[in-house]
Amino acid sequence: MNRGVRRLPLFIRPADYEAFLNILCAAAERVAMRVLAFVLMPNHWHLVLWPLADGDLTEYVGWASLIHACRWQRAHGTRGLGPVYQGRFKALPVQTGAHMLAVIRYVERNPVRAGLVACAQDWSYSSASDITIPDRPVLHRWPVARPPHWIDLVNGLEQDVELAALRESVARSAPFGTDEWRAETAIRLGWISGVRRCGHPSRTGAITRREAS
Repeated sequence: MNRGVRRLPLFIRPADYEAFLNILCAAAERVAMRVLAFVLMPNHWHLVLWPLADGDLTEYVGWASLIHACRWQRAHGTRGLGPVYQGRFKALPVQTGAHMLAVIRYVERNPVRAGLVACAQDWSYSSASDITIPDRPVLHRWPVARPPHWIDLVNGLEQDVELAALRESVARSAPFGTDEWRAETAIRLGWISGVRRCGHPSRTGAITRREAS
């Protein structure tokens, strides 16, 4: 995920949202990427990704972010006036299973939580949307079974404990899963006390990864 600098809007008009989705499609032509879920919000975005190889996450998201920032500045006449993003994108590994479903639900429920729409499927710029728009990223099959009546689960209220745990992991860029899995993953990837080493770990990058099942 990433956010606009000083929480300023990244997407002001429909063309801004569509331009970013177009960039994600272009990024997929450079780096094959399994996109599990996504949402674009006025001042930030979330992607749930499942890379195929080491380094793919940084190349895919890094290229898309750079191109988006350059095009955004050109379109809005802000070249030379500072950065578009608050910093480098955040990424965290997520344990396959219930924790992954919680992350996807959190991502797709963002517009409802923010009061932008009453139902997640009504927000055009999300993997939950049933509104057809051009150049959407191709969505891939999840590594966990999709529950029946998924959209009803997305639109339902989250439990406060689950929401707080997920937000803490995002804030600290810490692995999200059971306590045992988090500890093992932090050691394996060099993330100590939820704080990872400088740069992206060589074998993560997904918001999930194959070993995390």
